[in-house]
Amino acid sequence: MFFFVGMKIFYASFLLVFIASINTLSAQEVDTIPIDTKGLEIKLKRSPLPSRTGVLIFKPVALSPIVVDAKVNYWKTKTAIGINVNQATFSNNWKGGGVNSLAVGGLVNYKAEYSKENYSYVSEVILEYGKIKNKDQLQKKTRDRIFWDNKAAIQMSKNWYFFASVNFESQFDKGYKYTTTAGVEKADLISRFMAPGYLTESMGFEYKPNKYFSTRIGTGTARQTFVLDKSIFIDKNPKFGVDSGKTFRNELAFQIVSNFEKEIFTNTTLKARYQMFIPYDRPLIHIDHRLDVTLTSKLNRLMNVSLSGIGLMDKDTDPSIQGSQTLALGVMFVFPR
Repeated sequence: MFFFVGMKIFYASFLLVFIASINTLSAQEVDTIPIDTKGLEIKLKRSPLPSRTGVLIFKPVALSPIVVDAKVNYWKTKTAIGINVNQATFSNNWKGGGVNSLAVGGLVNYKAEYSKENYSYVSEVILEYGKIKNKDQLQKKTRDRIFWDNKAAIQMSKNWYFFASVNFESQFDKGYKYTTTAGVEKADLISRFMAPGYLTESMGFEYKPNKYFSTRIGTGTARQTFVLDKSIFIDKNPKFGVDSGKTFRNELAFQIVSNFEKEIFTNTTLKARYQMFIPYDRPLIHIDHRLDVTLTSKLNRLMNVSLSGIGLMDKDTDPSIQGSQTLALGVMFVFPR
């Protein structure tokens, strides 16, 4: 009895599982049938809800003008101040030899540039002074220069300008010629402020192909040489081209001035200035040449090392070529940074 009941329950359960599996397979087959909708015409029904369009109203609004307080600065300035100090001290029993010494030098270089449309103006001031004092010797100058150059120019073409310039050059302190007689050092005065002093006016054309190089061709140049201290005329010979007993000399000449200033390596700048002065009323052997070269390398934010050299050929001061060289390590303050 129980056996037949169990068999009925088993068949009934099996039948239910079989029907459920068939329904599942049928549902899967219906879901996976692809339908091609290309031929169907599907129309969207309009929403039965009413729609309303609002009215747009534009009203003019008065705006106050905006005032921009903008000022154009046509000036560019740069100031460099350098200080160099060298010192050496030896004990009295120092067997290696040497002499106590102290050397101090200073430099101020100021440059202002103005540029607007076709007009430009450049003013540069260079002030240098240095001294050295060795034990048991007279103190001596290591450098001494006052230089002020002013140039105004009007652009004629891409690289050519018409310019007019005025520059002044002299020195701060007295200059001496040192001699030693019987172990005694003697100093004879040979120069001082405005002895000599040079004032040069020039007019002509300037070639400036880029920012770091330029050449002035001064077809009309005049130079005044001043020797205001007659005590330097030890003898009757002329000094700096000025005859003995006089204080002034004027010359008309043709002048070329070339300037170069560029950062040739990282933190290393080369600055050079060459000047040639050809008097119109004197033989060509009296052509003056001067070359100033300075190589400056920046070690860090403040410290730098500089190598400077000057070559001068001026028969009014000496028949031979004159030269000076300076190597300095010091601090340099540059504004603006």
